[in-house]
Amino acid sequence: MLIGVPKEIKNHEYRVGLTPSGARELVAHGHKVLVQTQAGLAIGFTDEQYLQAGAMIASRADEVFAAAAMIIKVKEPQAVECRMLRPGQLLFTYLHLAADPEQTRLLVESGAVAVAYETVSDERGGLPLLAPMSEVAGRMAVQAGAHALEKAQGGRGVLLGGVPGVAPAQVVVLGGGVVGLNAARVAMGMGADVMLLDKSLARLKDIDMLFDGRIKTLMSNSSNIEDSIRQADLIIGAVLVPGAAAPKLLSRAMLQDLKTGAVLVDVAIDQGGCFATSRPTTHQDPTYVVDGIVHYCVANMPGGVARTATMALTNATLPYALELADKGWPRALQDNSHLRNGLNVCCGQVTYAAVARELGYAYTEPLSAIRAAS
Repeated sequence: MLIGVPKEIKNHEYRVGLTPSGARELVAHGHKVLVQTQAGLAIGFTDEQYLQAGAMIASRADEVFAAAAMIIKVKEPQAVECRMLRPGQLLFTYLHLAADPEQTRLLVESGAVAVAYETVSDERGGLPLLAPMSEVAGRMAVQAGAHALEKAQGGRGVLLGGVPGVAPAQVVVLGGGVVGLNAARVAMGMGADVMLLDKSLARLKDIDMLFDGRIKTLMSNSSNIEDSIRQADLIIGAVLVPGAAAPKLLSRAMLQDLKTGAVLVDVAIDQGGCFATSRPTTHQDPTYVVDGIVHYCVANMPGGVARTATMALTNATLPYALELADKGWPRALQDNSHLRNGLNVCCGQVTYAAVARELGYAYTEPLSAIRAAS
């Protein structure tokens, strides 16, 4: 199979879908890899390194899309990239379709087969291809929030860890999944007073035992959210409903209860955001203020540490990419139910129930769509 790796074109997105070592593994399995020139240059992966790994170099994105049977990316395809897809071509990347009706429409119209990293599952019920970027985003959320709390950035002028004789910042983390756990861990490590809320009592027990009570835990419900945010300097939204739009946990009216200059970091912005006042921002212009509250809603947070993120992502995605390339997507998806859970669009059909429900499409069961297309 010929696998194509185009250069990412989203604002300040420096990650690349495949490292040179990942390309080498695919070539060793008998596949061809075509990488757009300078796709990884910004993070130190040169064209020469890809050539040494056995890959080929293309000068333009349209050459990559035209030649490849499978496209491996990082971020969701932009409109110009969607229009380069063709019927039956495999796209393997993050999609986050429930919050993006335009991208969904273009993918349906393309006739391509779109497998989303964020809905591939594993035998433990986890999301193994979302996890590495969630780990990065959770850790970065505290870093970004601490910076936004500085007075020059519009924040309250509070140091996250405080100093002797001065209380530390109050950090509230909404959600105890991979993002929330990593955010709470870093905030605690920086000396903040951390409260984590989650709907799962079992998860709260695990976190309490893991950190020996150093992270306070609270059952997530409307009353507890309202009470906890009043004291918060930094609130991190880390909720996830796989494949679906994120629930809105804070209304605009609730901003009136927050301290002026408090910071909201919405890590769920890819799925539409978990605060009513959230809208996507970029690394170039990451924050804005609503009713005196600083919002940080960068939609590709791990892109800020693109080299680390790219290597972590390839570690996770490569085994699945090899399976898709070695078997071909119809057989690979039929053989592996966890990989099949990543199938969101197949030859004009929406095959992920949450996306169909959120955006008003007819839902097609994945196996039926695969058999009809193959």
